[in-house]
Amino acid sequence: MAEGEKSLDGLELSKQWLEAADSRAELFRYLKEQVPQIFCLKKESSPQEEEELMQSRLLLPLECFLFGEDPQEGLEKLKQGSTSSQLCGRVFKEGETVYSCRDCAIDPTCVLCMDCFQDSVHKSHRYKMHASSGGGFCDCGDVEAWKIGPCCSKHDPGSATAMVTDECALEPEIYERAERLFRVLLHYVTDFLVWEESLDLSAELQPRTKENAYYCVLYNDEHHSYDHVIYTLQRSVNCDQAEAQTHTALIDKEGRRAVKRGTLRSCQQAKDLIRSNSEHISLQPLRVEILHAAVMAHQTFVLRLGPWFQKIISYSVGFRQAFCQVALETNTDGDQPCLISRLMLHDGRMYKGARKIVHELIFCSMLMETEFKRLFAIEFTKHYKQLQKDFIIDDHERSISITALSVQIFTVPTLARQLIEEGNVIKVIVGTVMDLLLEHLDDNNRFFFLGYNSDKFSRIQVIFHDLRYILISKPSVWTEELRREFIEGFKVFLGLLKCMQGMEEVKRQFGQHIAVEPEWEAGFSLQIQLRHILAMFQDWCSSDEEILLLAFEECHTVLMQCNNQPFHREATDYYMCKHILHVRPYKVSQEPVSIHLPISRLLAGLYVLLCRTGAVERLNDLGTFDRTQLAEHPLRCVVLAAQVSAEMWRRNGLSLVSQVYYYQDVKCRDEMYDKDILMLQIAASKMDPNHFLMLVLLRFELFDYFNGSCSSKDQWNRLTEEMLYLLIAIIGERYVPGISQVTKEDVTMREVIHLLCIEPMAHSSLVKGLPENESHETGLETVIAKVATFKKPGVSGHGLYGVKKERLVEFNPFFYHYSRSQHSKAEESQKKRRTHEGNDKALRPPVPPTFCPAFSSIVRLLCCDIIIHVLRRVLQRAAEDRSTHWTEAMIQRALHLIGQALLEEKTQLEDSTVEEVTFDFSLKARRIGSEHGKSVFLLLSKIKAVPSLEAQKDMVKWVLQMFEIVKCLREKSSPTASMSMDTTRPEESAQDKEKAERKRKAEAAKLHRQKIMAQMSAMQKNFIESNKMLYDNMPESGTQGEPVATAESCAMEHRELCVAIGPHRGCSPAEREVLTCILCQEEQEVVAQAPAMVLTACVQRSTVLTQCRGKIPTNRADGTGTSYPLFMPPELAVGTHTGSCGHVMHATCWQKYFEAVQNMTRNRLHAELIIDLENGEYLCPLCKSLCNTVVPLIPFETLTFNYENAEIIGQHLTLPRWIQILSARIKGLKSIAQDNESNTEGSSVDGDTGLCGEGQPDFRSILSYGVQEPRKFSDSIVEMLVVCATTVHRVGLQTAPNELCPRVPLMAWNTCAFTIQAIENILQEEGKPLFGSLQNRQLAGLKAIVQFSAAQRLKSSQAVIQRHFNDMLGVLLPVMGRKNTPSLLEVDFFHLLVGLVLSIPALYQEEAVDLQPSAVSSAYNHLHILHLVTMAHMLQVLLSSTDFPAVVGEETEETRAAAELYATVSQHTERLIPDVSGSSVAERVKQGIEPFLRSVALFFNCLTGVNPPEELCSAAVSSQGQMEALCSYLVLPSNVFQLFQEHRDPVSPLLQRWCGNPAVTKALKGKVQTVRYPRRRNRLIDLPEDYSALLNQASHFQCPKSTDDDRKHPTLCLFCGAMLCSQSSCCLTQLDGEDVGACTAHAATCGAGVGMFLRIRECEIVLMASKTRGSTYPAPYLDDYGETDPHLGRGNPLHLCPERYRKLNQLWQQHCILEEIARSLEVVNVMFAFEWQML
Repeated sequence: MAEGEKSLDGLELSKQWLEAADSRAELFRYLKEQVPQIFCLKKESSPQEEEELMQSRLLLPLECFLFGEDPQEGLEKLKQGSTSSQLCGRVFKEGETVYSCRDCAIDPTCVLCMDCFQDSVHKSHRYKMHASSGGGFCDCGDVEAWKIGPCCSKHDPGSATAMVTDECALEPEIYERAERLFRVLLHYVTDFLVWEESLDLSAELQPRTKENAYYCVLYNDEHHSYDHVIYTLQRSVNCDQAEAQTHTALIDKEGRRAVKRGTLRSCQQAKDLIRSNSEHISLQPLRVEILHAAVMAHQTFVLRLGPWFQKIISYSVGFRQAFCQVALETNTDGDQPCLISRLMLHDGRMYKGARKIVHELIFCSMLMETEFKRLFAIEFTKHYKQLQKDFIIDDHERSISITALSVQIFTVPTLARQLIEEGNVIKVIVGTVMDLLLEHLDDNNRFFFLGYNSDKFSRIQVIFHDLRYILISKPSVWTEELRREFIEGFKVFLGLLKCMQGMEEVKRQFGQHIAVEPEWEAGFSLQIQLRHILAMFQDWCSSDEEILLLAFEECHTVLMQCNNQPFHREATDYYMCKHILHVRPYKVSQEPVSIHLPISRLLAGLYVLLCRTGAVERLNDLGTFDRTQLAEHPLRCVVLAAQVSAEMWRRNGLSLVSQVYYYQDVKCRDEMYDKDILMLQIAASKMDPNHFLMLVLLRFELFDYFNGSCSSKDQWNRLTEEMLYLLIAIIGERYVPGISQVTKEDVTMREVIHLLCIEPMAHSSLVKGLPENESHETGLETVIAKVATFKKPGVSGHGLYGVKKERLVEFNPFFYHYSRSQHSKAEESQKKRRTHEGNDKALRPPVPPTFCPAFSSIVRLLCCDIIIHVLRRVLQRAAEDRSTHWTEAMIQRALHLIGQALLEEKTQLEDSTVEEVTFDFSLKARRIGSEHGKSVFLLLSKIKAVPSLEAQKDMVKWVLQMFEIVKCLREKSSPTASMSMDTTRPEESAQDKEKAERKRKAEAAKLHRQKIMAQMSAMQKNFIESNKMLYDNMPESGTQGEPVATAESCAMEHRELCVAIGPHRGCSPAEREVLTCILCQEEQEVVAQAPAMVLTACVQRSTVLTQCRGKIPTNRADGTGTSYPLFMPPELAVGTHTGSCGHVMHATCWQKYFEAVQNMTRNRLHAELIIDLENGEYLCPLCKSLCNTVVPLIPFETLTFNYENAEIIGQHLTLPRWIQILSARIKGLKSIAQDNESNTEGSSVDGDTGLCGEGQPDFRSILSYGVQEPRKFSDSIVEMLVVCATTVHRVGLQTAPNELCPRVPLMAWNTCAFTIQAIENILQEEGKPLFGSLQNRQLAGLKAIVQFSAAQRLKSSQAVIQRHFNDMLGVLLPVMGRKNTPSLLEVDFFHLLVGLVLSIPALYQEEAVDLQPSAVSSAYNHLHILHLVTMAHMLQVLLSSTDFPAVVGEETEETRAAAELYATVSQHTERLIPDVSGSSVAERVKQGIEPFLRSVALFFNCLTGVNPPEELCSAAVSSQGQMEALCSYLVLPSNVFQLFQEHRDPVSPLLQRWCGNPAVTKALKGKVQTVRYPRRRNRLIDLPEDYSALLNQASHFQCPKSTDDDRKHPTLCLFCGAMLCSQSSCCLTQLDGEDVGACTAHAATCGAGVGMFLRIRECEIVLMASKTRGSTYPAPYLDDYGETDPHLGRGNPLHLCPERYRKLNQLWQQHCILEEIARSLEVVNVMFAFEWQML
């Protein structure tokens, strides 16, 4: 009823408003009354109440007004008539994963949300994924964003329902009402969002009575830290820390928060306090405002209207259009901008919450409608400069600034063009940058960034992104308008470059080092921002010839106006080799020089484009360009780099070295170094070659040096090297489209070849080494297959590319993009490769592509007089061999140049006739200077003999051969065949000789080996002949006495060798074990009486085998609760694992080492992260594994086993007899204990014997079957036993160390059992045989642990052990149990078996003498215990099974026995078990007990040392064969059901007792969960093959404890698959009184403190062990190039690598997580501790 009333009220109200003359005033009157009654009341109402009131009283009437009827009905009608939008428009939150398609996206900013991507065609393309910084939106459905597949299947309009036209979207009266309502509300929203503190409520909204209720509102800023704000609030508004923290968190999230409500005066006081308190800490006070309660109420409502608007707009296209119409309409009076502009212009002053509302409204309205998007873009561009200026002074991140919307507008190609044509957006953007950088201009109108504000500067740089967006797609059709506006914008851009041309000049320091490093980063960050923009401007220009010519002329004009680093002296003449150069002098080493020359470089780029298109002919007055002048500055720049490399500028500090590094680095070289080389090539192509070279020598300051008028200096050698390097580049670097006929692909291929010639590289390293274009593409994928082969990675490492052999001919050792280190690496690796292949070491210059006609004259440099002169001087110095005058590198470069020249000449001679070829290098090289024996050719022959040039011999040889080839081509004298013979013979013959030599050596070695073998064989025969007697007599020798027995016993031992227990058990191995201590390197034999040798070991709690993950039983020290550790529950919820790395030390050495480690580690920074000293941890001295104890090494007990005796005893000691004897012994021991307690001394036990009947065993009967003295151990072994047992007890039970606790021996037995089970589990998982496949360290550790556990009873009080034995036996013999003994289904029988076997010797203890059972007694004890436990376990398997396998087979002995047993059990359990066949029972039981038997075999093998049968050492044996071998080793009948028949008498009553236990009945009735056998083998969870599926899962993850949309870190537990909210305050929990994150808390219950998590958005594994320790580990996902991608930095598609995941699984199952963490932390030197517990 109430609902109906509400809506009626709403409808009536809306009718009143509709009918009112001025519905705006009516609406405001209503809001004036209602809003302050709902929000910001004195008594704070709950969010739910507020929400309900707002819905019913405010939003419902508004919706009624809108629809003119009940909103539900109106909405239904709307839905029938409209279609959904084609655009997705999902707005991204920070951290959300977004996808871009490298094949189809128009530019990299076109992205899809997760859902659209999963349903799109791009899923099968080359996509990239990355985390959004927030604020963008999904481009699905935007036809302009994608080349193909613009829509996913959800947003595809399909052909049938084409986009609905605007008209049919809404009925006219609804549209009119919507416009009316939106106009009123949007004005209302705008007024309150742009509210200033000083404003007062308008008359329409002024309440009748203005109460004195105000709010003190604190705003967010980025200057003050969390702690500052918390401190200030505590001091200013009397709140406690928790409250202050809440306030601060909300201020940070929403942008503001009311921190006090009160009267105006009290709020004013709070404001003053906050401001003064915050000023103490930071120079800026916090922003605080005082707002009236009514204003606050209206502002709160306005924020709620934002989402309401979004909801309404999403109902219909018509509503959206009405909203846009209202938002963009200009005011009638025209003085104020439209509403949306008002909001935009106020954006910088709004707080976070308000901004988000405005941005989301823009996203869901204007950006979703093409026409309104255009109008909005025009508004945005109109106010662009102001918006950017506001952003610069705003201190919030860009992602929540209105300026971030530029990416949504400027990247749309049609819009970008319209904005250039209508609003010249290029001019606007560049003008904005210029305005903001004005303050950095110096007197010469050049930038000077000293003392700049880096934060402000980085904000200015962001503006360049907008320019990039505008230029991202070049126009295919140019209109006149576009041409005019583009050139206009280009001119403004040149103005910006003009301020950079020659900025930040440097001058070489003489005498002393510079005092302050000059600022250089700002200039380079500007250059890096401009690098793509410059390339894009050139690209735009190249698409239209008119534009290109205009741009070139503009650029040239501006360059001529630049006056940077002018000449200060007049031109003079310079003479060399009869050539005269008239030029103005300039010394780079003495005068100012700048590395920034963007205009010169842009001009070079445009010139090459002109040459490419052929438009260069159309250039006006081509002659007026002075090439020398154009090349001047780039040449200076190259010389500067050369001089820095020659260490002439050392006193200028690191800043200059850094600048030169970036100048040539891949990030900047495209628009810096490469363009300088280009400009020099342009100059070289147009100048006289001699003049050009003279100019180069002059600027390198080597002119006088080569003219012979000054002596040598070390730096001149270096400069000569650099100068020759430059010439090699100018002549040889032709891989630029336009310089020669190459494509972009060829350029990339060459780059890749040269990178791979350094070493094989991973894909990511290659990408880093290649320049990116504006779309962040390198073009690598298209060419890599042509030049390289891929080698897949193994379990670690990454895939590598190696260069293909046939591509090596393209290798140029002087490739101009090599850094010095790369050059030497590449040279070395290529020489190595050539030697390996048996070739010479000459690294010949490759044959370059031919120059385009415009540049063809560059090759004249190679044959002009000056170059011959230079080469002669260089070679002459080497020939004279005066070490200070030349370097090997100089000769290398000279030889390379000569090689280039000869290759050029050879090519020309082959292509045309001798008469036509003007290139005459070889002639000049032979002629010039030959009269003095100093021609280039003759000097080459001389330097061949210089000993220090041994490394270059092959190269000289090759050069001389080339001279011959060219000579033959010129003379055409010798036929080509003989010539080729001539030229190749030296090389061939050398190779043949080498091969022949190698063959001869191999033959000799073979003969030598044969000779030795013959000798050995003769010696062997000789020995056998001379000792023939021995060999023959061996079998017969034992004819009498002693040897017969040995022979028999040997044979017998041999036969019975493979039986672990019982009367026929094999012998323990008797070999001595001599080990070396890893610390003192001394050897020692392991003997029970000797000083102890110990193994390093690590004890840890483990849930690897658990059957109830996530449930860890609490074991309290008071012994209440579960019966653990006496009985291990069958779920194995948490066990204690002891592992060892197998390294041995003396106990004394270990103690010294341990103390030293403790002392040293205490002083180390953050050492507690690696090792926990309190818990006795240390790293193994040898392998650095994490350890926390040592296990003493105890040898096998040497036994003399009397088989005859065993046979006789066996006839008496049957199972029933054994049970009686045990019962009697236990009773007796109990009564003694009671007697001792009641101090009745002298009460003899003899009386007991009389009480027993004739055949009844007495108290001492047990001793009659054989006893012996117990083993004696040395004191140090005993001490180590205590050390180890205490650690196991402390770690396993998480209690304080207490060596006297009765549970110490129990924990030793438990860790022994659990470790064996864990190892059996690993072997089964990996499909390895039970014996022989363990690593030595695992085996040594296992044996040591078993022997340590067996020796445990010698250290504990015998009474305690007897009591434990009695309690454990109670499970098997219920008569003897206590009343709370667990039932058959509540214990793990392997743990029980280990406990019983290791504790039974305590029963042999007498008061006066220490005794232990003899070998024979032990053999029978073991046999009977095993038989009893096996039968109990078989019953356990039966009772807990529900799913019997359907086995069809003939009836055998086994199936009959199984059926019989099953029938008996069924009878005892009152037929509660299902009815199944004998074969099913047999199969189920055999499967169920196999893991138990495998563990038992391992245990007895380590306990007695008896070798197992061979079948258990091979994986090839069938499971049936293995089962039989197990049974024979453990003296069980191969048909295990026979046990019940053999022992029918004693076991029948036991069966009845076992089955009749109430707990069993309960379980069978299904009231309790039981464990099924064989137990489930735990593995890490299954992960999807494609990583995007995981990201999808993460994107739909909702934190269970918070509802906000803040960035979450979804983290997956790999043990159980739980998704957790990591690193977030919402999911902090308390663990041991300390706040911990969700992962740490989860690891405590899921992995007993150990965890393995996959952080999905970061794509990395986190390993955790305890609260303070963790480390990251690569995720098992690889991209197609075999590389992991932490933090999705590269964003390539990722796929699961099964091998790596298997390795992770092994890491967990082998309990190596702790070790891995310790190792990784040891490697990484931790400077700042990471709070792992907060994960």
